[in-house]
Amino acid sequence: QVQLVESGGGLVQPGGSLRLSCAASGFTFSSYNMRWYRQAPGKERELVAFITNTGGGTSYADSVKGRFIISRDNAKNTMYLQMNSLKPEDTAVYYCNTWRGQQNYWGQGTQVTVSS
Repeated sequence: QVQLVESGGGLVQPGGSLRLSCAASGFTFSSYNMRWYRQAPGKERELVAFITNTGGGTSYADSVKGRFIISRDNAKNTMYLQMNSLKPEDTAVYYCNTWRGQQNYWGQGTQVTVSS
């Protein structure tokens, strides 16, 4: 079955950096587009970044554009989110996601807290 496992979250000061990873299994990773979402307390889950199956295409939410970089290593079945110049408003649980038709698949999430 599809499994997505996020890691790399933690506590970081404003202006700092973190790199999240999403390890995928149970499906042909290189055939599927992937996304990072986040959900802050009391807010709806929002799309942060998208990457095509080959990694050749990416897109970002305006709030993270120029600061975050999404990437993937299909040989390692892993997707990444490099987060730079972090702000307190980036504090959230970050989830990786893929989908087949109407079925969405989610990891358990990793907490990112940006605070001094």
